[in-house]
Amino acid sequence: MKSRFLRLFSAGWAVSQLVSSAVMAQSNASMLTPFEHNSNQTATYAQIISWYQQLDRQYEQAKLVEIGKTDIGKPLHLFLVSADKQFTSRPDRVTLLINNGIHPGEPEGIDACMMLARDLLRANKLPKNVLLAIVPVYNVDGCLNRGVSRVNQNGPESYGFRGNARNLNLNRDYIKAEAENTRSFQSMYQSLKPQVFIDNHTSDGADYQHVLTYFSTQKDKLHPAVSGYMVQTFMPELDKRLTAQGFPPAPYVNNFSDTPESGLLGFNDSPRYSTGYAALFNCLGFTLETHMWKAYPDRVKASYVFDEAVLRLCEQDAQTILANKQQADKAVREQTTFPLSYKLDRTKTDSITFLGYAAAYKPSEVSGLKRLYYDRAKPFTKRIPYLNTFVVDAQVDKPGAYVIPQAWAEVIAHLKRNGVQLQGLTNDTTMAVSAYYVTDFKSAQRPFEGHYVHTGVKVRTEPQSIQFYKGDYLVKTNQAANRFIVETLEPQGVDSFFAWNFFDSILDQKEYFSDYIFEDTAADIVKKNPALRKQLDEKRAADKAFAENADAQLDFIYRQTPYYEKTHNRYPVYRVN
Repeated sequence: MKSRFLRLFSAGWAVSQLVSSAVMAQSNASMLTPFEHNSNQTATYAQIISWYQQLDRQYEQAKLVEIGKTDIGKPLHLFLVSADKQFTSRPDRVTLLINNGIHPGEPEGIDACMMLARDLLRANKLPKNVLLAIVPVYNVDGCLNRGVSRVNQNGPESYGFRGNARNLNLNRDYIKAEAENTRSFQSMYQSLKPQVFIDNHTSDGADYQHVLTYFSTQKDKLHPAVSGYMVQTFMPELDKRLTAQGFPPAPYVNNFSDTPESGLLGFNDSPRYSTGYAALFNCLGFTLETHMWKAYPDRVKASYVFDEAVLRLCEQDAQTILANKQQADKAVREQTTFPLSYKLDRTKTDSITFLGYAAAYKPSEVSGLKRLYYDRAKPFTKRIPYLNTFVVDAQVDKPGAYVIPQAWAEVIAHLKRNGVQLQGLTNDTTMAVSAYYVTDFKSAQRPFEGHYVHTGVKVRTEPQSIQFYKGDYLVKTNQAANRFIVETLEPQGVDSFFAWNFFDSILDQKEYFSDYIFEDTAADIVKKNPALRKQLDEKRAADKAFAENADAQLDFIYRQTPYYEKTHNRYPVYRVN
């Protein structure tokens, strides 16, 4: 069943009716976006920046600023809208951050926000208690690489590319921060400290009636003060407003099997993703996903409606949103146990109303084999299962502090850029610490975003006395950034710095032995150490392959000697209690 908006639009609504008729009645052609001139076009990079520069010149309540570099050499911009012409975050108002074009082949948010910013300024309908911050286009690199790369997408005629200048997917880069774009974004984010965040996208996958789907920051990862308000108040009201505007929403279609009607799964947005990164700082995050096969004007309108509805809810509930985040920040400072990974709880099932199309199978004209298709002549409305409860899979008690040697400058720079307070040691000093040794991990067979990501990390802990030097860093865990600190510095974390290969050099052994010489040394060692001889015999008895491998037995003895380097597999971030 088509929404009222879609029926009217297909009956011949003019493009100008995508925005307020009162605003468009002014008929100022110079203030029409490229999309409004041609509804199957999205703005180019030059047009986007020129548009916001024009708004900056025209309105005192608007300001376009350069916030850093991108990998392609162009600046990253931020557009700020403030009723009182004050363009910094303040504790008495909500900051809403909207990100566009992280995947420039999904450009609806770019065009929608251009119109939304103009309409708010022209109609002078700016919320007094909300600072609106818009990233006009985040992946500038991909935006400049214009073409038709998304084969399954219904318009616009041309658009940007998913990867950036280094062929990185920026929505997997929020922890490793390899792209200049990401580093600029992180610095901006920590300056703004938003309470609410939107990332505008376009979905792919199954076909269904909904123009608009979205997912929020995974509710079970947020502090209860933030999560409870989001689930019980903010999202129900948001869904009500979207439905009233002709866009009944559904959760992002992450389905059980081939088709959505089998049921949907909540999205586990780890910190590598934009909303997962925002969650580390107690921020409400929303990833909007308009449907790729709906007409482009419908998708732009849906993005406009979604972003405006979130803005108005921020205006309506500003004091509650501020109070919830302040409560969560305080609690995280004092929190003692932190989750490192989550898993779906399949014992808890909810249900949602879903507007779908009947799925069926027929022979493929290409392969002759069975292929899936969706029959738009057979729409349905039904309740389907929805699994969206996640439970902690691994957790850790925080230490009083971490110590990081200054040699790991890239990690230190990441921590500083993300608002972590570090204290430099003023003197050389020996400290009693708990050291991790990495005992096991798995690595991908092929690179993912340029990395052989580590999973299944196991460690053992050993108390040690270690020499540190002036200029090394102490990271105390009494900060609002505690979640970022723990989830990146604990090696078992799903998106830890260790997982992303920042510390791989510790996995290399630097000194070895010459077996023909060490044979005599090893024999002498086991003669003088009956306990070690016993361990060797027991291991040979229990492990046939070991018993038949002379080199493995020499290595076993070598690792018990003072010659074996203590730094091999020793994780170089130390816990201090």
